[in-house]
Amino acid sequence: MKDPLPGFRFIVTLDRADAYLPPAQAALLPEVENGEFYSVKGLGAELEVTSYSEGGVNDYVHQLPVRHAWSNIVLERGVVSDLQLWQWYQNGLTRSLGARRDGSITLMTPAGERAVAWNFRAGIAVKWSGPEMVATESAVAIESLEIAHHGLELVGATLDLGEVVESAMEFFS
Repeated sequence: MKDPLPGFRFIVTLDRADAYLPPAQAALLPEVENGEFYSVKGLGAELEVTSYSEGGVNDYVHQLPVRHAWSNIVLERGVVSDLQLWQWYQNGLTRSLGARRDGSITLMTPAGERAVAWNFRAGIAVKWSGPEMVATESAVAIESLEIAHHGLELVGATLDLGEVVESAMEFFS
């Protein structure tokens, strides 16, 4: 199998500011460097509905919306060049400053171009799984990072998704 980093990969970036901080306080926070991940799960949502049977209507049951919930984003098999993502996770455990951040998950093509991105709002790192340590690697590895958030927005693709699929088929064949 080929090295996953030159192929399709996901990059996570976090905005400088805590999602709930005034701009003056936000300027005190460091920018979080990119982390590259081999896979991402949880880019989705679910609308909870409740059933309501109406008297005299026998061919269907009304499905009424109750609330909307976003899935946690799970990034797996990651490599970062510093400990900023770990510090973001620690902020959620120990203090509120910097704990909630807006950010982006970007799918990169094998050529290093942005294919498509998802922006998340008010994300907080809720689970961190460490790697198996390898002495010959200088980067910090992350087995998985899970992010709870308050919403996703799909940002327009800069490439034709048909080209992305073709490129992926060529890369993995």
